Amino acid sequence: MIGAKTEAMGRALLFDIDGTLADTDPLHLKAFNQVLGPHGHVFDHARFPRELQGFANVAIGERFLPDEVPERRALILDEKEEVFRTLVAGQIAPLPGLMALLDRADAAGIPMVAVTNAPRLNAELLLSGLGITHRFKALVIGAELPHGKPHPLPYQEGLRFVGAKAEASIAFEDSRTGVQSAAAAGIPTVGIRTSLSHADLVGAGAVTSASAFDDPALLARLARVMAW
Repeated sequence: MIGAKTEAMGRALLFDIDGTLADTDPLHLKAFNQVLGPHGHVFDHARFPRELQGFANVAIGERFLPDEVPERRALILDEKEEVFRTLVAGQIAPLPGLMALLDRADAAGIPMVAVTNAPRLNAELLLSGLGITHRFKALVIGAELPHGKPHPLPYQEGLRFVGAKAEASIAFEDSRTGVQSAAAAGIPTVGIRTSLSHADLVGAGAVTSASAFDDPALLARLARVMAW
């Protein structure tokens, strides 16, 4: 059986969600500005990838709402996530080539895992909005673990769920913290250039980058590593 043979060889594909499966970062930026603006913080497209993208809400609250008690920070950032979910509803579109890649992985019996720092409600909304929830063997939420990204634990958990080996797998990430997390877990990581440049992503630890999942060089790499 092809699927059983492939899984026994320890291969897996692991995906971040926001900015990787779908280009949702502009909507996150809008939601952050709407909620943090009254607190004196307004972000542009240059600040977003440096200071917000890929960070857990706890870390964002500690940095930008230092005068608020932790409970109040959590409420403010929960509001931001509610704003984001309202903005993104009905506007979720996959990056080019994503669906074809998922089809290829399924046909080859390669297990797939989603690994994110996003709240579970956001992650589930995006996966269901793309119609791909069933594609993933597991959904790893950084905030539900002792450590989120950039710590390697979320990706280590993703590998554990499907019994995969880091060196035989590939991760896809669009943020510095995400690339750092996957790379620290020993997984060769492809940076997706929705917000950051090739140099930024490789500087964070990616082995290469791609504009989307239909990139010919990426497809050639996947065919070689996944042996399909």
